[in-house]
Order: sequence, then C-alpha cells, then structure tokens
Amino acid sequence: MNIHFDFSLDLIAYITEFLAWCVIGFIVYRIYKKQAAKPKVWKVIVSVLVGIFCISINLQFFGAILKIPILPLGVWILYGILKRMEGRWQIYRRFAWLGFWANFIFLAATLIAIPAHLLLYPEDEVSTYISNVENAAIINIHPSAGDHSLNIEKLQSQLHNMRQETSYSEEWYEETYKGADSKKINERFPYQLSGTLSKWGSGVKVIIYVEADGKGILVTAPNKQLYFRCKDSLLKGGK
Repeated sequence: MNIHFDFSLDLIAYITEFLAWCVIGFIVYRIYKKQAAKPKVWKVIVSVLVGIFCISINLQFFGAILKIPILPLGVWILYGILKRMEGRWQIYRRFAWLGFWANFIFLAATLIAIPAHLLLYPEDEVSTYISNVENAAIINIHPSAGDHSLNIEKLQSQLHNMRQETSYSEEWYEETYKGADSKKINERFPYQLSGTLSKWGSGVKVIIYVEADGKGILVTAPNKQLYFRCKDSLLKGGK
C-alpha cells in the first residue's frame, strides 16, 4: 500500500484506497473474462496479492509516505513456483503483473489524496486540530502555571479567527532557560489542552499547549509544530 499518512483515521486516504481497490478489481475481472482458461478465483486473488510484493523506495511528500515500486519481487516468486508446472505461468502471469502494477495505482491514489486532504483539512487553520470543544479543559503541566481554568466560550468563538504565526522554538528556549534559576523557570506553555476533538475525518493526532497568557496555542504533531494566536485570553479565574 502507498497511503501512509501521519493521520491515523484519514477519511480521504481510506476513500482513495478503496477506489484504488475497485479499479484493480475491475481490471482483474476484465482479464479473467478474456482468458480462455478460467482459473479458480481464489488463485487469481492470491496471484494478484503476491504480485503486489515488491522492492520499493520510500519518499516523504506532504506528510505522506510514497512507495515507489522498483523490482517486482512477488512476480519473481510466482514465476519461480509456477514455471515448473506446465502452462501455469501463462495462466497466472497477467494477474501477477497486475499485482505489481497495482502499486502504481496506489501511488496515484496517494497523489490524489494529498491535495484533497489539504483542501478539506487546511494545515494552517486551527479548526482542523480543534473542532469539538464541549469537553475541553486545561491541565497544568508546569509549576509556573497559574490557577486558571479554560474559558470554553472564548475558545469556541475564536476558533475561526486565530492567526497562524511563526513559532520561535530556539528563541523561546533561550528566553526560558538562559541564565535562569532552574527552580524559577517560567514555562511559555504551562498548560495542555485536553478533551478536544479534531475535525471529523481528518484523523489528526496532536498535542495542544496553551501559552501562559492564554492567547497562544501550540499544536504539536509528530513532524511539525504550528503556533496560533488569538485576540482574547482563553483563560479565566486565577488569583
């Protein structure tokens, strides 16, 4: 398979992979109908699945792993087994090769899924990562965190108005730790946002931190960080 997004339940990836299998199934059916010698269906399926095995190279592209087929390992295996059986290779040869070429169908599906995913789930919009906030809350994860709670109404009203800004990880680290007493460090993001759900179908898995002033949100994914700012603080209460 070629669809391997960092998102665990990516709806677009599932749909395009399903369509790819439909295309493969249709081609199998056409080949089967045209053959004079009709092999058993289960053997046809096995031939296609074995033919999919290949040696490939992996390339990362917009958060997806593209597998580029290089050598038809499965086809070679089937040939090595069937060449000793008279006429068998001729019967299953086209199905085995279809299995190998199916890798390119999956590759095409991935290339279609990537822009479709970015269109439906923009990476630069916080609403992709925070959609349902009914059960949202903040957790103090650093001693410098104040005695605050989350203002859910403010979060809900500002979701579509938050601006993405450049995150300055190195500068923030320098400001926080350079020359500071380890017991008096003021963490820039002392709160973690919990209980939220990402946009349905996106499948994104992120950890979200809230800035000490309540106006900044840091979205941390396995391969990137995104920083958003809002006009009003998301925190309430405190001493």
